Amino acid sequence: MRTLVIDTATAACSVALFEDEQLIAHTHDVVGRGHAERLVPMIAALPDGGRADRVLVDVGPGSFTGIRVGIAAARALAFGWGAEVAGYGAPSLVAVAALADDPRPLAVVMEGGHGEVFMQGFTAPFAALDAPRSLTPAAALAALDGRRAIGSGTRWLAALDAEVPVDDTLPDARYALLLPPASRALPPVPFYGRAPDAKLPAAAAAPAA
Repeated sequence: MRTLVIDTATAACSVALFEDEQLIAHTHDVVGRGHAERLVPMIAALPDGGRADRVLVDVGPGSFTGIRVGIAAARALAFGWGAEVAGYGAPSLVAVAALADDPRPLAVVMEGGHGEVFMQGFTAPFAALDAPRSLTPAAALAALDGRRAIGSGTRWLAALDAEVPVDDTLPDARYALLLPPASRALPPVPFYGRAPDAKLPAAAAAPAA
């Protein structure tokens, strides 16, 4: 079985193709923006145009636009190929790669919006300690509780505490199959981690009689 992994939830645009559990090709670029323009050529450059029996996609949290781009591509390809499609969480992918090298408990701290960060704790063997939360940097720093912090949001914590090292780790599609099966079987729908920036206007008050 071939598996295509698509990750566009953060500043990285990352794809990987597996034959069973064996990685056969991947590309990982930090693009910031412009995922929609980069993703299709990256997939097309994979062996057989990335064609697979299963498509895995990062469902977030992360960039609103990036998450939508990845999920839309995954659904479209899966429909065209008659493939399965499922999702996984961005913090989980960062954590599982880090825990493979260092089993100490950690907190994944990722760039959020409006000066906040997304934070989720993990321990080895791979297990999530909580759900992803959107926190102020001060609240995230207090919640570390002695754990190491990794991820693109650590620069916000380092600005408050110089002892927190800056770590720019982003999700990388090549590590997706390190996730246990249940963690890569999420519904392929966006998980934004916080409320949308845009809000519907409040209903106008009824005129006085």
